[in-house]
Amino acid sequence: MVHANAALTPRARLRLARLIVEDGWKPSEAARMFMVSTVTARKWAARFRAERPAGMVDRSSRPRSCPRRTPEHVKRRIVTLRWRHRLGPVQIGGRLGLAPSTVHAVLVRCRLNRLRHIDRVTGEPIRRYEHPRPGSLIHVDVTKFGNIPDDGGWRYVGKQHGYRNKAQTALRTGRTPKGHPNIGTAFLHTVIDDHSRVAYAEFCPDETAASAIGVLQRAVEWFADRGVTVERVLSDNGSCYRSHAWRDACQALEITHKRTRPYRPQTNGKIERFHRTLADGWAYARFYRSEAERRAALPGWLHFYNHHRPHSALGALPPISRIENNLPGHHT
Repeated sequence: MVHANAALTPRARLRLARLIVEDGWKPSEAARMFMVSTVTARKWAARFRAERPAGMVDRSSRPRSCPRRTPEHVKRRIVTLRWRHRLGPVQIGGRLGLAPSTVHAVLVRCRLNRLRHIDRVTGEPIRRYEHPRPGSLIHVDVTKFGNIPDDGGWRYVGKQHGYRNKAQTALRTGRTPKGHPNIGTAFLHTVIDDHSRVAYAEFCPDETAASAIGVLQRAVEWFADRGVTVERVLSDNGSCYRSHAWRDACQALEITHKRTRPYRPQTNGKIERFHRTLADGWAYARFYRSEAERRAALPGWLHFYNHHRPHSALGALPPISRIENNLPGHHT
């Protein structure tokens, strides 16, 4: 690419070369006209004679040979240490007797200079994906939160006070098996669109197939009200998603069901990351006096997440921005 202060562009080079080769100008005269050196004028004229107009474009500044380049077997050892042990350039250089700058240059060429680009389980570069339009794929999952006792939980009132609140709440609700206070678990079924990251969430009393199917049906209607047609759904291998009832429900909704590979939650990483955002932004973000108060705050937080919260994967725009732009024919 021609830089901003270049004296000659490809079009100007062609004019210069034609003045010398076709019109018979002296290189010094043509160089003076274009305010470049005579050596430069001769260079472009020679390229024009050899390659015609195709020779006027920029060439790579990369050398034709690099005899001191890091050998291939050393490069493989650097990559192996990076993958398997997640070492930095200084540690790798110390083991192999190389300069850290050399190791860093190899890692940059292999696109392994950032540890976040490497999968923690396999050690291979992370392959990221995004479906091309809203509704092309939705992720579903269930996340669990311990219910908050009356007058607050231990995260905000301390463990001793929180345990007393939990015991009193358990006595009130009658949930005291074997003398240990138990105030139950909140099952939050979540749905997130792969392309837009728009989220839908709903509390259910359990994580059975019947509850999961009900959430899926209502989520499909919720997306349809916003002009999005759900085509595929991705889930983990939970029992509710492996049931025949779930399979039949997907067929009735004309949705293709896909499951992640066992022990591979990274495949469903978008919704797993949403659960972390959900916990930080809503579940444990502030002091709640009861579980009912926390549940009442969920719709407002979801509206903030979908309509106002900047999303780093969307260029600091809220998720709903990709739904509002889903005009007919926009995503094909």
